[in-house]
Amino acid sequence: MTTAMDPALDVVPELEPEHAAMIRATLPLVGARIDEITPLFYRKMFTAHPELIRDRFNRGNQAQGAQQRALAASIATYATHLVNPDLPHPRELLSRIGHKHASLGVTADEYAIVHEHLFAAIVEVLGAEAVTAEVAAAWDRVYWLMATTLIDFEQGLYRAAGVAAGDVFRWTRVVDRVEDASGVVTFVVEAEDPTRPLPDFRPGQYISVGALLPDGARQLRQYSLVNAPGTGRLAFTVRRVAAERGTPEGEVSSWLHRHAAAGTRLEVTLPFGDLTLDTAATTPVVLISAGVGVTPMVGMLEYLAATRSTRRTVVLHCDRSAATHPLRDRVRALTADLRDADYRTWYQAEGQTFDLAEVALPADADYYLCGGTGFLQAVRAQLLAAGIPAGRVHFELFAPNDWLLDA
Repeated sequence: MTTAMDPALDVVPELEPEHAAMIRATLPLVGARIDEITPLFYRKMFTAHPELIRDRFNRGNQAQGAQQRALAASIATYATHLVNPDLPHPRELLSRIGHKHASLGVTADEYAIVHEHLFAAIVEVLGAEAVTAEVAAAWDRVYWLMATTLIDFEQGLYRAAGVAAGDVFRWTRVVDRVEDASGVVTFVVEAEDPTRPLPDFRPGQYISVGALLPDGARQLRQYSLVNAPGTGRLAFTVRRVAAERGTPEGEVSSWLHRHAAAGTRLEVTLPFGDLTLDTAATTPVVLISAGVGVTPMVGMLEYLAATRSTRRTVVLHCDRSAATHPLRDRVRALTADLRDADYRTWYQAEGQTFDLAEVALPADADYYLCGGTGFLQAVRAQLLAAGIPAGRVHFELFAPNDWLLDA
């Protein structure tokens, strides 16, 4: 669920009856082979366009298959909704994807590249006898309906930011590096060119940060902003992702921890993201996080403290231990600065289990959640059991397929 929804995303086009019938008939076939189609698609696309895996796509997610599953699930979910409008609306899916695309500088021409190699992979896996002209036409229609909706939405994001499509990258200098006891590091950057200042942003948004790695690749990762808007600076906190259980270490997070210091030149994007605090509201707010999911909550708390908010604010955090809790002291200080706020933590090392039944939840509050998949699913279930309307629950997961939690 998101908080800054474009009304244009509410309009879902209708499939022509003949295409709808073909999609219904072939969805099971495509779904059954999707784990074969998507890796082949990416191999084809990266062979034809090696610059995409070098400079745009997350190589770590690719290595683990996360990005492939996200793409496949998004198209299948959209197709399923087109043939069954009674299912949950795909607006959250489209908004989340659109904001992430804008943060990467995606432009309309790139959708044609994806289309070419995706459909080549579908034909190769399913066989030309299965992908008849009618089947191809139906899936082609689904793809371009979704692509056109995203292109229009992303164009709107670029216009709102006052930039040409894709012109979201800015060179900055690190002006401060702050080490946290938990091991995370906060970097503060300002515009390298004072005639091109960094823009303002909404509490809860993120930027993409680029790192030029030793092999020449420019890899991008997205980090939530942890400072209050209006300063001309952007601050983001990075947890170093270590290699474990056969997964590689985080390339960008490791590079930043090792090399970025005051004076380091960094490429960042304009802020985007649709999980944002409603700054016009006066109703209570509940911030619930786990691990490094605390970062967008810190950005929201910074705004509330800077504006001397009188909103009832409840801050809840779950972590492995007090020692691993990112920005713990900062959250405590921000909460203490607010006129009407409570702060509570749960630490697994101390045998504590997160339980909303132990918390007095304010009436008419908006709930903002960020953490791992299991944590978010458990918290949403507890909120539902407590009678909290789904429309008041807004969440973000730092993964390619976070919107799937809407399903």
